Amino acid sequence: MFDALADLLVFRLGGLSADTPFGAALHFFVMDVVKILVLLSGIIYVMGLLRTMLAPERVRDFVKGRPAFVARGLAVVLGAVTPFCSCSSVPLFIGFVEAGIPLGVTLSFLIASPMINEVAVVLLAGVIGWKLTALYVVTGMTVAFVGGIVLERFRPERWVEPYVFQMQVGAAPVVAEDRSFRARRVFAAGQVREILGRVWKFVLVGVGVGAAIHGYVPQDFLAGLTKDGGVLSVASAVAIGVPLYSDAVGIVPIAQALLSKGVPIGTVLAFMMAVTALSLPEMIILRKVVRWPLLGLFAAYLAIAFIGVGLVFNAIGLVPVH
Repeated sequence: MFDALADLLVFRLGGLSADTPFGAALHFFVMDVVKILVLLSGIIYVMGLLRTMLAPERVRDFVKGRPAFVARGLAVVLGAVTPFCSCSSVPLFIGFVEAGIPLGVTLSFLIASPMINEVAVVLLAGVIGWKLTALYVVTGMTVAFVGGIVLERFRPERWVEPYVFQMQVGAAPVVAEDRSFRARRVFAAGQVREILGRVWKFVLVGVGVGAAIHGYVPQDFLAGLTKDGGVLSVASAVAIGVPLYSDAVGIVPIAQALLSKGVPIGTVLAFMMAVTALSLPEMIILRKVVRWPLLGLFAAYLAIAFIGVGLVFNAIGLVPVH
């Protein structure tokens, strides 16, 4: 749907060609801005409705009543089965924090959600085979699980913007006084306006950077930087992947092209993880809810973890099976 809309606006009405860098970049920008804003609006609205129906105390009691590893495991599994890109995961992060769920558990969800997507898993299996795909999923979930444990050691709560903690689930007077479905919808719509009002500029900036690189940086250049499979090449792949925003589905064709150019599987998977879970747009949007120290720790952990994953896969010498 979003791709068709971008085709209509950029190629048919705008008269641009998909073969030109500007046409490709503008198509990417239109498609992803619309997609992100629509997804954000829908997710925030649903979260707003849920906030009127579920008391935060019940959520906290549910999580606190279970062992820490169980709560974290549930967050990782939830992140893996939700088809959200990195930018659309941020409103869910806000909702988790507001509900009183431990921040370490929330961060595990935030890592897993954009990196693993059931649609992308099917597409990826067609490129590298089911065994490697399953290994990718398990590895991604492990990175998310461990990431929450590592980050919570730094007491990250002190670096969350105060307004996030001040937004209490179900605290709006309209919800407290009027429990009708109409009141719930009004509250949810208000949440959409409030949160989108904070982040829409950052969405435009982040996707704009990704679109420029998408249109003007050739794949041969990427392949040339990442072909030998060593530490520097894997680190380069991760660094290149940061500004190249895409969801897990959109990155699969790029991964296929890189594999066809001889880039090692571990380097490609590290690149995919960086694009989906360490993207510049996510960092820009996430900055609205957390401060620089936590953002830096979050990015540093993911970069180190993704480089490690790439090196392990390259060292094993696994070969994609089509």
